[in-house]
Amino acid sequence: MKQILLILAVVALVGCGKEDLSLRLEPTPNGKDAQCPFCEEYFPASDISTHKVRCPKNATDNTANPIKISPPKHTTDSFEQIQNRIAKNEAVLVDVREEFEWEDGHLQSAIFLPLSDLEEWESDKSYALNLAKKIPKGKIIYCHCVSGGRVMPASAILQKIGYDVRPLKSGYKDLLKAGFEKAK
Repeated sequence: MKQILLILAVVALVGCGKEDLSLRLEPTPNGKDAQCPFCEEYFPASDISTHKVRCPKNATDNTANPIKISPPKHTTDSFEQIQNRIAKNEAVLVDVREEFEWEDGHLQSAIFLPLSDLEEWESDKSYALNLAKKIPKGKIIYCHCVSGGRVMPASAILQKIGYDVRPLKSGYKDLLKAGFEKAK
């Protein structure tokens, strides 16, 4: 009975679909956790949505049967939340503008990762592994550009390879006005 209730709760939380992770979870012997069928990691059933994005096997070994992930949406996190998370080392800020824009000015805390590079190398698994050295997977990734447009395809690519991405609708100048420090 507990397992049936767990399955109903999972379906209610994340919906259902042919390849939905929630329908393929295996209850563990203790009945409290779930196990991912792709990476075999155990986690609380309430963390299914987060695990869909972060599952390492989904991004690398399971390209024939990936977990379906919703397309990214602009974040509703406040500037204050973003700055606090960056200060606490819980998040990183990624600038997806091109090199000439970066050289004209960028934020002190930003990591340079132009959309053109992401698009060029997105299907290269070695690029994804090298990217993990530059951008840690265990942190929230806030992407920004000039006006919130390029962050959407950049975020989709990063999400596809396992990052927790939150694209910003606000652009570089908006972030400066909000108190983010400009690099010197």
